Amino acid sequence: MKNTLIIFFIFYPLWASAGPVKVQQPPNVKALRAEQPVNIDGILDETIWKQEGNSTFIQSDPIDGGEPSEKTTFWVAYDEKALYIAAFCFDRQPEKIIYRLGRRDDFVDSDWFIFAVDPYLDKRSGYQFAVNPAGSIVDWTLYNDIDQDSTWDGIWDWAAHINDKGWTVEIKIPYNQLRFPAKNQYVWGVNFRRIIHRKNEKLGYVWVPKEDSGYVSRFARLTGIKNINPGRHLEFFPYSVGQARFNPCEEGNPFRTGSRFGGNLGFDLKLGLKSNLTLDATVNPDFGQVEVDPAVINLSAFETYYEEKRPFFIEGASLFNNFGRGGVNINANINWSNPRFFYSRRIGRPPQGVVSQSGYVDYPDRSTILGAFKLTGKIFGAWNIGFISALTAREYADIDSGGQRFQEEVEPLSFFGIIRAQKEYDEGARGIGFIGTSVFRDLESGDWDVPFARNALGWALDCWTFFDKDRTWLLSGWFGGTSIQGDKSTIFSLQQSPLHYFQRPDAEHVTLDENATSLSGWGTRFMLNKQKGNTLINFALGALSPGFDPNDTGFQNGTSDHINSHLLVGYQQPQPGKLLRSWLVLGGPFRTYDFGGNKTWDGYLLVLDAEFLNYWFCETMLAYNPETISNTLTRGGPLAVIPYGYQVDLTINSDSRKRVVLSSYNSLYRRPDEGQSFNTSLSLRWKPRSNFDLSIGPEIYLRKSDLYWVTSQKDALMTDTFGTRYVFGRLEQTTVSANIRVNWIFTPRLSLQAYLQPFLAVGKYDTFKELARPKSFDYNIYGDGESTIAFENGVYIVDPDGPGPAAAFDFSNPDFNFKSLRGTVVLRWEYLPGSLLYFVWTQSRADTAHPGNFNLTRDLGDLFTAPGDNIFLVKVSYRFNL
Repeated sequence: MKNTLIIFFIFYPLWASAGPVKVQQPPNVKALRAEQPVNIDGILDETIWKQEGNSTFIQSDPIDGGEPSEKTTFWVAYDEKALYIAAFCFDRQPEKIIYRLGRRDDFVDSDWFIFAVDPYLDKRSGYQFAVNPAGSIVDWTLYNDIDQDSTWDGIWDWAAHINDKGWTVEIKIPYNQLRFPAKNQYVWGVNFRRIIHRKNEKLGYVWVPKEDSGYVSRFARLTGIKNINPGRHLEFFPYSVGQARFNPCEEGNPFRTGSRFGGNLGFDLKLGLKSNLTLDATVNPDFGQVEVDPAVINLSAFETYYEEKRPFFIEGASLFNNFGRGGVNINANINWSNPRFFYSRRIGRPPQGVVSQSGYVDYPDRSTILGAFKLTGKIFGAWNIGFISALTAREYADIDSGGQRFQEEVEPLSFFGIIRAQKEYDEGARGIGFIGTSVFRDLESGDWDVPFARNALGWALDCWTFFDKDRTWLLSGWFGGTSIQGDKSTIFSLQQSPLHYFQRPDAEHVTLDENATSLSGWGTRFMLNKQKGNTLINFALGALSPGFDPNDTGFQNGTSDHINSHLLVGYQQPQPGKLLRSWLVLGGPFRTYDFGGNKTWDGYLLVLDAEFLNYWFCETMLAYNPETISNTLTRGGPLAVIPYGYQVDLTINSDSRKRVVLSSYNSLYRRPDEGQSFNTSLSLRWKPRSNFDLSIGPEIYLRKSDLYWVTSQKDALMTDTFGTRYVFGRLEQTTVSANIRVNWIFTPRLSLQAYLQPFLAVGKYDTFKELARPKSFDYNIYGDGESTIAFENGVYIVDPDGPGPAAAFDFSNPDFNFKSLRGTVVLRWEYLPGSLLYFVWTQSRADTAHPGNFNLTRDLGDLFTAPGDNIFLVKVSYRFNL
């Protein structure tokens, strides 16, 4: 709700019903020994594919449990080194087969054939491989029975071919790309799926009714594999990169001469220590080919969260990201910051220090990762483990002061260590896990003006259990803590940061301690779910103590000192009716307290989801928030009243099969006594050809608030608010932006992608005021009565009581007009399996003229004529399969 409502539901991929549906286990699939080489060309002319195949498929869409409209036959074969899958997807209208080229891991709108395998037969995890008629591919790791992660990129071979009877596909998966314990004979879990896109038809060899749930746990059995030699998995990826940077010259600045050139060398290593453990190592890694972060205007006290885009960290991240969610397929976060113990962008972040000397300064754009390794896999039979270790370099800013050159340290030498382990019992019916995080910094050589902790530790346990055989009722949760050590000034500063605000003058449950050298806290959250059946229930209760702080290695966008709960009850109908294909209604209360007993958030919400028979989708959310108390509005000051408000959201999505796809999101939040905000966005995706698509997503955000933070000013005479004046203003903000993407796919291995984001954000402040008394909605407006306010040379001068004894004070004009244009063009060529060549062009422009004055035509003109920074990069890597 208004910035703090984050609600999402994960019903993957199917719905649940009131009672279990008895589904007959599909027949076992027998793998045939390939005595002759299999040529992966998509043409099924090998002798082994002439044998009788498997053709038992069942619809899940559009008719759940219905007969397929087209026949599908598949075969499985193997030899000493690899697993082979072939399929004939018959189609009586082959000219209507939908095939689209997409970059790897882009699940484009087309027909697909999908193969999934559970080599451990743990009924919880596995791998999934998809090929479409154009030869585009996606691969995933599977986990938590129902979840999937496409960041894994296996090295496997494939081919597809369209003929007059439909289309065919061949897949070759080397055993060293899979993890499984060595045995004489193997029994694996498998599934085979097909999508006929023009009919919105989804078929599966394993059928999971919409009245049920689960995925990997329902797989059929693959038998017949024996006497294989997976071999040792060792891959070596050296790389070389060259970069040219061009930016506007700045007279007198030796660091902005108009151009800069550089290069780099490094390597990645992937080693299979055993058949079920993989070591990834990187030395001097380069992440230059990733897309730029989107522009934002952040007026809150908390940092902005950015998604991880670096391949080394995103591959296999599901084990770390799934912490606290074991067994869960319904999840909601309402005014809950959902802290992460591990946020990989802390590793290699931009330096945080500032220099003490004046002059021209050249800051590094990121901390150099000297080396990192990651160990993932299974040990002791059933423990999933992940371990990341990284060392980042000491970074220096170059300073030029009057022609003299010197350096100052702006980021210390740092070591990061992350460990995650999880064990499942009874085929995922219950489980337990833990996570541990650490960062150690060498601060001896620097005189730091920012609060660097010397070390920070985090730990937590998570667990889950189903209460019944049908796995309808689930209890899942976690409990953990954090501990930060540093000198007195560091801890004193952390206590006053937005995450804690220990300095609050009317808070009796926290104490600001200027002699403390450590800060510790705990957090927990538990969920009770009924996640099968037409009736759904999601209850959550969580708490973050005032000293809880995971941000050295993790991420928390919201204050600690937080006790939060909600109860959501819903009813769903997944089966088609006369008007709707499926629908869901869900709602309930939510509430938040701090540890001082203040009710800081409260409300009720109602969500309505509906998919129409024409495959259009609509979602509406209604919410109401009664008057509450805020412990953060004054940013470390006393409590203040937040008046009541309400929210209305509407989302509409069109049929994704069409050449033009529309999506619209609209949100209104209104507090009649304080202001309102309105956000509307429209996404248009155009697919004129099978290898080209263009998406444009304009967005407009309008906000009017009578109560927006400006500053605070010490004044011993302001006894009503504990000796400080907390200054607010009326803000009118207009933000206009657009996300523009172009995908041009030449072949499944050669693609061109472009991303462009123009962004305008303008804010105008007036009607400045101060909080009159704590725990109220009373404000003293400057300029009323005997108080005065004047504006001179970009500065507001305030005399809060005119001729009275209070001293005048001033503050800078908070108006803003931030304009940004960011874009990236990436040409990616996988010239050999696992070997890549990148050409990248990145451009950014920014302008801040005309603060507080919005004029779309003028501001766009200023933006497109602003000087730009251009970066050109070439990177080549080669895969040695040793």
